[in-house]
Amino acid sequence: MTTVTTVTVRVPAKVNLQLAVGPLRDDGFHDLANVFHAVSLFDEVVAEPADDLTLRVEGDSIDGVPTGEDNLAVRAARLLAERLGVPARAALTIRKSIPVAGGMAGGSADAAAALVACARLWGAETDLHPLAARLGSDVPFALLGGTAVGTGRGEVLTPVTVSGRFHWVFALADGGLSTPAVYAECDRLRELRGERPGPPQASPGLLAALAAGDAEALGAELANDLEPAALSLRPSLRDTLEAGRALGALGALVSGSGPTCAFLADSADRAESLAAALTEAGVARSVVTAHGPVPGATVL
Repeated sequence: MTTVTTVTVRVPAKVNLQLAVGPLRDDGFHDLANVFHAVSLFDEVVAEPADDLTLRVEGDSIDGVPTGEDNLAVRAARLLAERLGVPARAALTIRKSIPVAGGMAGGSADAAAALVACARLWGAETDLHPLAARLGSDVPFALLGGTAVGTGRGEVLTPVTVSGRFHWVFALADGGLSTPAVYAECDRLRELRGERPGPPQASPGLLAALAAGDAEALGAELANDLEPAALSLRPSLRDTLEAGRALGALGALVSGSGPTCAFLADSADRAESLAAALTEAGVARSVVTAHGPVPGATVL
């Protein structure tokens, strides 16, 4: 293997255009039909030679991001080193712009970027997807990017045809929501209502809207089975969603397990005006715009 001096990898956030959640499995996971869409909010992971494995995290609103062995990027580097049979030696720096604990898979994105960066740093060529799947359900998609349907627990990916570009507004909330807590609340609410979900499936209407580049049709198809649970745990998100719809969003939903709320607009200009209106309404900690789809983890 050959080595290089410094590797920088850019990796995108994701929004779930559809998150269909099946029944609880014996292994504690749920079967999913998860339509991932990579958007232009990025973290960067830098890997440099070192005598040990270290991590530094930079950026705004990074309170609560672990910097030790429980950080998913550190776990990714160690898993790759074990797979390659090499010492885990790298100084990792994460430059965060993806919301922390916001339902946009920032931690998973960092893990994917760490796999790519360390593989390049250590001069290795290996299939990273199986390692990504071991790290978490969202990590493989951060490698792939674009738009894809994730099945199983989300790690089995099928790319989706998309025409054109879609424009998004993301309303960021104070604090985070625990993904396991949101899934547990989803199960609790279903039990309370006597619901027995069947096998989850991606919506044909949503896939057709993506293929046609039809933002209005896509907005009508956005769906998240975890949204009722997120609203139960964080009722204030209902006001955020209602504000975005009232201000003209084509569609609105909680992103993943929340608490970020995503709004679809029909153009970049409309996204900017919607973001300004949401900011003025005071229904979010901050508001950002983005577009998608964009590529997955990429060496700069």
